[in-house]
Amino acid sequence: MQTAVDAIYEHGHLRLLQPLPLPENTQVRVAIEMPVGGDIERQAWLEQSERRLRAVWENSADDVYNELLTR
Repeated sequence: MQTAVDAIYEHGHLRLLQPLPLPENTQVRVAIEMPVGGDIERQAWLEQSERRLRAVWENSADDVYNELLTR
C-alpha cells in the first residue's frame, strides 16, 4: 500500500501534518520529495531550459544536414 502525507522536518525528526491509519509500531518505508510545493524560481528555470533545449534539438536544419551527409 502507498500513501502520501505531508510532513515538516523539525529538530532532526519528521512531524506528520495528519495522522496515519496504522497500528502502533508498524514499520514503514519513507520516500522524500523535496520541496513540497516546489521552488518557484527553480521550476521556472527548469522550464525555460527545457524550452531552449527543445528549440535546439528539434531544429529542422539538422534534419536537412543529416540527409545531406547520407548522400
